[in-house]
Amino acid sequence: TDIKQSKSSLPYCSPSHHYLPRNMSSQSSAPEGTKLTITLPDDFHHHFRDGPATANVLEHATQQFGRAIAMPNLRPPVTTTEMALEYRQRILSSLPKDLPHGSFEPLMTLYLTDNTSPDEIKKAFATGHIKACKYYPAGATTNSDAGVTDVKKTYPALRAMEEIGMVLCIHSEVSTPGIDIFDREPVFIEEIIKPLVKDMPKLKIVMEHISTKDAVDYVMTAPDNVKASITCHHLLYNRNALLVGGIKPHFYCLPILKRETHREALLRAATSGSNKFFLGTDSAPHAVEAKEAACGCAGAYTAHCAVQLYAEAFESMGALDKLEAFCSFHGADHYQLPRNKQKITLEKKSWIVPKRYSFGISQLVPIRAGESVAWSIVPN
Repeated sequence: TDIKQSKSSLPYCSPSHHYLPRNMSSQSSAPEGTKLTITLPDDFHHHFRDGPATANVLEHATQQFGRAIAMPNLRPPVTTTEMALEYRQRILSSLPKDLPHGSFEPLMTLYLTDNTSPDEIKKAFATGHIKACKYYPAGATTNSDAGVTDVKKTYPALRAMEEIGMVLCIHSEVSTPGIDIFDREPVFIEEIIKPLVKDMPKLKIVMEHISTKDAVDYVMTAPDNVKASITCHHLLYNRNALLVGGIKPHFYCLPILKRETHREALLRAATSGSNKFFLGTDSAPHAVEAKEAACGCAGAYTAHCAVQLYAEAFESMGALDKLEAFCSFHGADHYQLPRNKQKITLEKKSWIVPKRYSFGISQLVPIRAGESVAWSIVPN
């Protein structure tokens, strides 16, 4: 027998701003109308997906970024030079006709496997379009089944990367079933990252979307070739946003949101001015039916307002003067890319995020859906 519920009998989930940490929900310091002009940012971790939905994602990404690292975890994964170049062309073909900043460049990556060869690495890097390899521990996140099962199997490819100066982007979590999901990043640092850095001291590494104080502490003391990206949602939210007052699947991401002490450490790191940390949104769109399910996908969508959310985080620390370097300089420098020449202007002017955006033949629910964002981008 079907059981029908009235709207009034359905569980109530409070808006996400109810779970902002105290210093994030307080009155911010910059007065309304404040304007801040910075160099056009880049995003060093972006999921464009593939097919009709790519155009929807690009409508948002091109508003605030000049370049973005394109994640390779498609089906099938982007494991060869030819696949990466073909994917690049599909992204370029999906760009809006009118680009707000005149251009947009997808920076391509290869999906690292146990069998990636040194020759493939050198071939990819020689194109000038493929800037990095992505290390997914097998089974760690969305479409990572073909990922690395044993880091030592990748050493021939990694030595080639070290030789030519190619960046290794790492999803820094173990996927061992017995390891608690909140502990997978610290365990990865001890078991994988530290031995890898010792074995290959010149390999350029990005620990992507770090989520713990453990990662902050490690990166701060690691050699200069080891850097980290931080997402805006890990700066703004702790695990209460996901779990308190009802499970909210659109805050479910990997690495999972952690307790407040970790968020505070990330915020201090991002706003410190250290060139060890830079912007990487890990904006990961999924159709609403794939998120609001018995087994929902991991990923938070922030492409629609990422730079504005970073501004909120930096403002909360009185560090808006550090925003430009974090968003626009540190990542480009690590990837040995010229800094963008274009500018972008933010204004302290709130706006309401739509409850849904188009996503191919479906829709997606973004972070802050139906709620306000404190900063806006001033149109060119």
